[in-house]
Amino acid sequence: MGLLDPLYWIVAWVLVTWHSFWSLILPPASGWTWALSIVGLVIVVRILLIPLFVKQIKAQRALQILQPEIKALQKRYKDDRQKQSEEMMKLYRENGTNPFSSCLPILLQMPIFFALFHVLRFGVAEDNPIGPLTQSLVDQASEATIFGAPIAASFLGADGYGSAATNIKIVSLVLIALMTLTTFITQKQLLVKGISNADSNPFLQQQKLLVYVFPLMFAVFGINFPIGVLIYWLTTNVWSMGQQYYVIRNNPAPGSQAFAEWEERQAKKAAKKAEQSGEAPTIVEELPDPEPKVVRNQPKRKPRSQRKGRAPGGPETTPDVPETTPDQETP
Repeated sequence: MGLLDPLYWIVAWVLVTWHSFWSLILPPASGWTWALSIVGLVIVVRILLIPLFVKQIKAQRALQILQPEIKALQKRYKDDRQKQSEEMMKLYRENGTNPFSSCLPILLQMPIFFALFHVLRFGVAEDNPIGPLTQSLVDQASEATIFGAPIAASFLGADGYGSAATNIKIVSLVLIALMTLTTFITQKQLLVKGISNADSNPFLQQQKLLVYVFPLMFAVFGINFPIGVLIYWLTTNVWSMGQQYYVIRNNPAPGSQAFAEWEERQAKKAAKKAEQSGEAPTIVEELPDPEPKVVRNQPKRKPRSQRKGRAPGGPETTPDVPETTPDQETP
C-alpha cells in the first residue's frame, strides 16, 4: 500500500458519490455525468479549504498593517539586501503572517490534483479499479466522452485513441487555454485590486512574478493532463475567481484600489437611499440682512482761518452755531 493510496481512495469515493447523484438525472455513462462529478469534487475540496482561505485573507490584512515597518526596514538596510531579508522574515514571524500565504490554497490542492490525475490515468485510462471505483464503473468512465473526447485522454496521448484524436486535441487545447487564462486572472486580481502598496514589498514582488509563472507552468504541463483533470482545474479556478471577487469587493484591504471603489459605491448607495426615501436635501436658510451699521463721521479739523470766522481771501463769515432743542436751552 502506497503512501498516497488513502488519498486516491478518498478522491475515488467522492467522485463515485457525485456520479451516483448525477446518474439520477443524466445517463450514467454520459461524459457530462462524469464531468459534473468532477465539478462536485471541486465543490467538496473548496468547501474544505474555506478555513484556509479565511486565514489567507487575515494574513494579507496583516501585511497591510505591517507596511510602515516594512518600509522602515527597507530604508534602514537598503545597502544590505541579506540583512534586510532576514529582518523582514523576522518581522513576519513575530506577527504571525506570511507574504506567500496567497499561494497556500494552490499548494494544498496539488495532492488532490495529482490524486485525481492518478485516478483518471491509472484507474480509468489503464482500466484499473481503485477503491470505490469498481471495475464496472471504470469501464463506464473509460467510454465517457464530452464533445467526442474521452475524459481520461490527454493531448499527448491523443494518437492512441484513433479517430477521436482530433477531438481530444481540440478539447484539450481549449481547456488548457481557459485554465491558463483563469489562473492568470485569479492571481492578477489579487495583486491589482486586493493588495495595497504591492510595489513597496520585495516579497510581494516575488509573488507578482508567480502571477506569470503559474499560468505558464500549467500551460506547459497541461498537455499531459487528462481532460478530466483539466476540467477539475478550470472549475477550481472559476470558484477561486468568484470567491476572491466577493471578498475583495465586499471586504477590501485598506489602501487598495478595491477599497477606493468600495468607498465610492458606499457614497452612491447613500445618495440613492436618501433620494428614494424622499429626504429633502439640506437647505441653508437665508438670514435677513442685518440692520445697517451707523457710521459715525468724525468731525474734521477746520483750518485756522475758518475757526476765526474768515475764509482765506474771502469775506468774514459767521461761525456755524449748532441748533439746540428746547431741552438743550439754557434757563
